[in-house]
Amino acid sequence: MIGGSLRNVFAIKELRERVFFTLGILIVYRIGGHIPTPGIDGAALTAYFEQARGTLFGMFDMFVGGAFTKATVFALGIMPYISSSIIMQLLGPVVPYFQRLQKEGEEGRRKITQYTRYGTVLLASLQAYGTSIYLESLTGLGNVAIVPHPGWGFRFVVILTLTCGTIFVMWLGEKITERGIGNGISLIIYVGIISAFPDAVLQEIQLLLSGQSNLFTQVFLIAPMVGIVMAIVMVTRAQRKIPVQYPKRIVGRRMMGGAQTNIPLSVNTAGVIPIIFAQSVMFFPATIAQFFPNVDWVQTIASMFNYTSWTYSLILGIIIVFFAFFYTAIVFNPTDIADNLKKNGGFIPGVRPGKRTSEYIDRVLTRITLPGAIFFALIAVVPYWLINQFGVQYYFGGTSILIVVGVALDTLQQIEAHLLMRHYDGFMKRGRIRGRSY
Repeated sequence: MIGGSLRNVFAIKELRERVFFTLGILIVYRIGGHIPTPGIDGAALTAYFEQARGTLFGMFDMFVGGAFTKATVFALGIMPYISSSIIMQLLGPVVPYFQRLQKEGEEGRRKITQYTRYGTVLLASLQAYGTSIYLESLTGLGNVAIVPHPGWGFRFVVILTLTCGTIFVMWLGEKITERGIGNGISLIIYVGIISAFPDAVLQEIQLLLSGQSNLFTQVFLIAPMVGIVMAIVMVTRAQRKIPVQYPKRIVGRRMMGGAQTNIPLSVNTAGVIPIIFAQSVMFFPATIAQFFPNVDWVQTIASMFNYTSWTYSLILGIIIVFFAFFYTAIVFNPTDIADNLKKNGGFIPGVRPGKRTSEYIDRVLTRITLPGAIFFALIAVVPYWLINQFGVQYYFGGTSILIVVGVALDTLQQIEAHLLMRHYDGFMKRGRIRGRSY
């Protein structure tokens, strides 16, 4: 059946072109992740990060597909763009000017996108400068300088290279969203994460063959991961369906209306965005700490955001829950839904149209979003305990699993929509992956 669905994907010209375009862009992104930044001793840098494996920078490196530890032109990845997007969305409810832009429709969205790009350039420049300072302070094995010729010349090259790299990655992501399949920004992060999986599997096999690990430990680690993936799929696809009734009416000599339908409210309306946003926020302290290497209190605060500490897990969980509610409020407006129902004569049985309907939808959405957000927060932080207890590599973190599964499901849903519009069999048939009603 899956083979038949794949044949259907390539049978539709537009969908086939979108899939190949997306794959081509992602290949370009992976190639750019291997082009080194000038002025850096690559061997010394690799030796240093072998010693520093398991730090916060290793976690950041996971999101950019290993580009940070290699100091390539894509070392900053898409994270400055995500940070800029967070800032713009937080300014929306606070600054009247951005509130007006959000209400101006397509023209307002274009202006907000333009401001987000400007913010991306600014943040990328600042992070690139901090990265250059950080690289100048590093030494590899035998105290070999990672930057043979430090100074403002090297810093300028790093700022220019990494900022241009981030702008190019941002452009690639926008092109995927526009002409490809799926959300471009999410897919770029997705590819960066899964690029480490083959090496992770090989390392675990080598540990098993060398006797440093045993089969029982491997099964004990893999079984929870399979269960976590299944739970993420179930919760991501879960829905609360609110029944809607349309009254009968006479049009000419015909009886129209009287249909029953529903409003599907997803337990995870915001998708993977809260997890990506939360992880981006967690990188801020480490970025700021690069500018103040000799200030003790700054370094103390930055140490609280080390993923091995309990404070990191607590803060990450709180931020995920916050962004889940925040982003849901942005993408889903109960007032608009209630107004549309009222205009079309629809109503929720037992609930008055208008304001009461809006309040009812908002209340239901809040009640299903809270457990969903808490679930994803727990999935993001609980695996850290397994990592610290069993010493496995960081790529088994809950955040990476959430993003990989969430982005895969989102992309699969877009492909499904294209197939169903043209009356082809999709992947999510009845009896397979489907939304569960509560």
